[in-house]
Amino acid sequence: MTKRSRTFMAATWCALSIATSAWAWPDRPVTIVVPFPPGGGTDTGARIVGQKLSVKWGQPVTIDNKGGAAGQVGADFVAKAKPDGYTLLMGNVGTQSINPALYKKLPYDPDKAFAPISLVAELPLAMMVNPSVPAKSDKEFIALAKSQPGKLNYSSSGAGGGPHLAAEMFKDATGTFIVHVPYRGGGPAITDLLAGNVQLSFMTVLEASGHIKAGKLRALAVTSEQRVSALPDVPTLAEGSVPGFNSISWIGLLAPAGTPASLVDKISADVRDIVEMPDVKNRLIELGGIPKASLPADFSKFIDNDRKRYTAVIKTRGITTD
Repeated sequence: MTKRSRTFMAATWCALSIATSAWAWPDRPVTIVVPFPPGGGTDTGARIVGQKLSVKWGQPVTIDNKGGAAGQVGADFVAKAKPDGYTLLMGNVGTQSINPALYKKLPYDPDKAFAPISLVAELPLAMMVNPSVPAKSDKEFIALAKSQPGKLNYSSSGAGGGPHLAAEMFKDATGTFIVHVPYRGGGPAITDLLAGNVQLSFMTVLEASGHIKAGKLRALAVTSEQRVSALPDVPTLAEGSVPGFNSISWIGLLAPAGTPASLVDKISADVRDIVEMPDVKNRLIELGGIPKASLPADFSKFIDNDRKRYTAVIKTRGITTD
């Protein structure tokens, strides 16, 4: 056998091994890392999708919450995981588009560390206050904040996340001074808002709609261009005090870089099937999300475009993590 023949056979065997591996996958439990504590929008979306993936794959799908450093801890864990499809990341606008623009140094290379699989949903934000706050509208809150500069606080899921940037954009547009109190995820941020330890928060409608409908929090506005189906009576900021305002979050599934393309395509196809399931779609809409799955290449382009947009916002507004 010639050297050329041996090389050809080795390459063919390698390709067949990868294809066979992808076809047989998964043959053991899969972990989806959520880089935030339980209770936030990313966590909620991961659990909805994870439960359906477990049924589809016939294997347990475990949600592993690894919060810290605005999602960097969990994202870094997945970036350094074995690229075999058994450790995935439910990332969001903060981990994939904002952090690379906001932090000078990350523990991983955001351009090379991940293989995007599929977008899962876009998540409009709600501008919410504790019911003890007298303001009943965004305009009333702006007037209240201007009468007490630096006396009101707002919580966020972490420095550099979508809610943080939405709040800073709101402050810039309205000329208000409200103190930022960052937490290690949306769950803890809402907990302190419910307790009245902070007065304001911008959080995804998905993670906050239950509290709003129960009367435990008051929604003053939503940050999307159009009203949200889950909160049809809540106006947009663009309708009221901030014309043209638009700032939404999103969640999507990613694998470590180096994961075989055939496996990425398989997982992406499965996620797209699940997001299109009527019960999943209705559940996401009911919670305030906009179901939207995608091909890997389209998701990659989506992340790049969003990163460019937030880089411009951060530079223009001089936003920092200080």
